[in-house]
Amino acid sequence: MHARRIAAIVLAAGHGTRMNSTRPKVLHPLAGQPMLRHILGTLEAVGVNHICVVIGPGMEAVAAAAAPHATAIQHDRLGTAHAALAAKDAIPSDIDDLLILNGDNPLIPQGCIENLLAVRQSADAPAVTVLGFCTDEPGAYGRLLTDADGRLERIVEAKDASSAELGINLCNAGMMSLDGTIAFEMLAQIGNDNAAGEYYLPDVVAVARGKGRSCAVVEGIEQYLMGINSRAELAEAEAVLQDRLRELALSAGVTMVDPSSVFLSIDTVLGRDTLIEPNVFFGPGVTVEDGVTIKAFSHIEGAVIGAGATIGPFARLRPGAHLAADVKIGNFVEIKNANLSVGAKVSHLSYIGDADVGAEANIGAGTITCNYDGIFKWRTSIGAGAFIGSNTALVAPVTIGDGAIVGAGSTVASNVDADALAVTRAPIRTVKGWAKKTFARKKALKEKGEKG
Repeated sequence: MHARRIAAIVLAAGHGTRMNSTRPKVLHPLAGQPMLRHILGTLEAVGVNHICVVIGPGMEAVAAAAAPHATAIQHDRLGTAHAALAAKDAIPSDIDDLLILNGDNPLIPQGCIENLLAVRQSADAPAVTVLGFCTDEPGAYGRLLTDADGRLERIVEAKDASSAELGINLCNAGMMSLDGTIAFEMLAQIGNDNAAGEYYLPDVVAVARGKGRSCAVVEGIEQYLMGINSRAELAEAEAVLQDRLRELALSAGVTMVDPSSVFLSIDTVLGRDTLIEPNVFFGPGVTVEDGVTIKAFSHIEGAVIGAGATIGPFARLRPGAHLAADVKIGNFVEIKNANLSVGAKVSHLSYIGDADVGAEANIGAGTITCNYDGIFKWRTSIGAGAFIGSNTALVAPVTIGDGAIVGAGSTVASNVDADALAVTRAPIRTVKGWAKKTFARKKALKEKGEKG
């Protein structure tokens, strides 16, 4: 018995006019990733053999986001069934199951897709298995009409439903699995005898039943099957997804003082016994190892944080920040494209960019690595155990040797040897009594209503 071959079509040709955006709807991000990539990732996790994304003309950005999966262009937008047929040439002819999903339904769980396939592959072998959900407010959703045995008889749109049918709360989520051996044959038989003159995917149920084949329903949870057509719905979906990601993190051994104020990306990796204080934002590409403390109001993206490190409060880690174990990053510190070795400390009010910082080095307040000359970026190397005094500017490219000390207030533009002291501080000049005389003069002018 051969392994079942599964293909999927993802419909993503819609303009998304209600988003009021120049960006294609399916490229709007959820948890740091375009919504299209969410559903493609879920299909990949299911093990779908072939995926084709149907796009509209001029949607090169969507095609790029879909890669390495195939794309097909729906040149004329004549309905969802017409869109699915546009992918015919990209789908092998020997498939067993064909999934048809919507690119603007990014929250669909892997389990829902697996259930669609399991029912399609059951002994009854329905030609069409439709994903539905029960809701207290069915509104404009199409209704799923079933017989006494629970088999799907037909899908009726709300505008065409009788008053009795409008009372049904089992609704169509717009996604389904078809018998792959006759999928495109059934899609091609869908007509457009309706007010809009369009070819509607739900009509495939009537086609299948006309062939004497049964159809079935798989129920999912409404909040995970929501379509996104507006900014408000995008925000609603973001809230649902964030709650899901927080629950996963908490169950994996992460402590969040105020989970509702922590925002995660879909690829955020958090180690066990990580403590996250309120109002922390994780952009894409963050990995946090075990036992890290991330204090309030920190912003982290594209960074790796080693075990036992402490971050923040009010810290910013930008892409390319790689922090080894037990590193300390304090308040109002920004790290970008820099490697900090074990135990290094940048405790406050500093910018460390394009740099390599050795183990146990201590970077004083107000230190800046001057990494950009207006054209090129240059690196700064700070050796193990080095001490950089407060208010220091390190003009890259420059190397501070192991164990070296740079005095506070210095501007260092040349290399400093290991264990050496470097100071560029200007000598102090004092004028005795100047302050007392100056203040007295200014106070007298102020009493006269004058300035000077």
